[in-house]
Amino acid sequence: MKVGVLALQGDVREHISALIACGVYPTTVRRPAELAAVEALVIPGGESTTIAHLSQIFDLFQPIRDRIAHGMPVYGSCAGMILLADHILDAKAGQETFGGLDITVRRNAFGRQVDSFESDIAFADATPAPVRAVFIRAPWVEEIGTGIEILAEIDSHPVAVRSKSILATSFHPELTGDHRIHRYFIEEVARGALQHLQ
Repeated sequence: MKVGVLALQGDVREHISALIACGVYPTTVRRPAELAAVEALVIPGGESTTIAHLSQIFDLFQPIRDRIAHGMPVYGSCAGMILLADHILDAKAGQETFGGLDITVRRNAFGRQVDSFESDIAFADATPAPVRAVFIRAPWVEEIGTGIEILAEIDSHPVAVRSKSILATSFHPELTGDHRIHRYFIEEVARGALQHLQ
């Protein structure tokens, strides 16, 4: 499977390391030709408005939006979740997203940088061990639309969701050394979606 990591801003290296640990050797995506060469995409945490702005500058915004609309498997963590949401609360003026997930997210829902925290949460991947979740200026899902499965919650707020071909988490699994979320994306989300597209 050819997996790309959107490498415009954010914790790109950490996602690359996590994917390699899962047996996938990803490529960085900064240009439309690099996007065209991958079958699935990871959108890292960082600053959602900056990533969206840079994707416009590098002529990637609409190609990513189109690929997602046509079923490309994609995983977004933290800012990546915001960029995959169809609707944002507390958005900056003119903020746009790639969309694809019928959810409404609230930016910085858990507070500012100083309010960052870690927590053990249950993740619906059929393993009993909790996932250590790192929340850094994290969003949460305020509203769920059609076709969305909730995979994890904290304080009754969804913090991990998926549709058929899209996975999103409020937290940063790439920072913990636990690669179950990335493995779930590869094995459960991406492989199934790619088989459906063939």
